[in-house]
Amino acid sequence: MTLLNPSTIGSWHAHVYFDAATGAAAWTLRETIEVELAGRIAMGRFHEKLVGPHPMWSYQLAISPDDFPHVLGWLALNHGTLDVFVHPNTGDALRDHRDCAVWLGKSHVLNLVGFTG
Repeated sequence: MTLLNPSTIGSWHAHVYFDAATGAAAWTLRETIEVELAGRIAMGRFHEKLVGPHPMWSYQLAISPDDFPHVLGWLALNHGTLDVFVHPNTGDALRDHRDCAVWLGKSHVLNLVGFTG
C-alpha cells in the first residue's frame, strides 16, 4: 500500500444532498451553516438539479485543511436527516471522490464517468 501525505490536500469539499421533499431542510441547514461556520467555509450554489457526479441535488461547502476538523465535527453533529458527501482535493479527482471520501448519513453511488486519476 502506498501511503499518501495529507499535505497534498489543498482543500476539502462537503456536498449536502437533498431532493424536492428535503429542500426546505437543506435550505435551513444552509442558512445555519452560513452563520455558525462563517469564516470557515465558502458556500456554493444551491443546485436543484444534478451536477457533476452527484446523484442528488446538492450544495457545496469549500473548506480549508485548517478548518476541516471543526467543520466536519459540526456537520457530523448537525446534518440531521440530510446526507453529506465529503472529499479531499488533492489533484486526483477520481481517487478523491472514489477512494478518499467520507459520508455523513447514507452513502450514495456517484457517477464517476469522466473522472480521471
